Amino acid sequence: MNPTEFWALVALAAAMSFSPGPNTTLSAALGANLGLRRALPFVCSVPVGWSLLLTLCALGLGALILAAPGLVWVLKAVGVGYLLWLALKLARSSSLSQSAEPVQVGFFQGIGLQFLNIKAWMLALTVVSGWVAGQGSVLLRLAQVVPVMMVFAFCSNLSYAWVGSLLRLWLAGPDGSGLRLLRFNRLMAGVLTLTGLWILLQ
Repeated sequence: MNPTEFWALVALAAAMSFSPGPNTTLSAALGANLGLRRALPFVCSVPVGWSLLLTLCALGLGALILAAPGLVWVLKAVGVGYLLWLALKLARSSSLSQSAEPVQVGFFQGIGLQFLNIKAWMLALTVVSGWVAGQGSVLLRLAQVVPVMMVFAFCSNLSYAWVGSLLRLWLAGPDGSGLRLLRFNRLMAGVLTLTGLWILLQ
């Protein structure tokens, strides 16, 4: 991979990873509700799930899925349904001590979420078509592309979870009422809902 290709990939990875979306929203919400340590399983699941998705797209699965409109709609429906369910759970959470169950998204759930995001499939196909397909050895190209995407996916979600965790005590409020946390969670739930609707309309 020449320097021009590499820096173009870095720019794409940075723009896509750090822009708000389902993963970063969940990372911030988990950091605020559970703390940074308990948000780490989800933070780590995003780059793992993304790398698996990218590899499958490089092997041709992504193109097959997007070529079947019925399957695309199934993916959208299940993915959006899951996001709306998470948003509902999050919107009802107002106590740090009781919020673990409603908003908990573990490592394997996080991996699965990547496969339910049609936006992730389209992005993976974009990366494959621009940096992998027709560029020589697929395995060699994947060995160059996947680490870059994984690093940015991890760093972006870690950053959002860290910011969420910094807000944790402030969100609890001076009187421990949890009103600030409830408002924050409802804001995050709203972002998840809008993201789900945007995915559905694509």
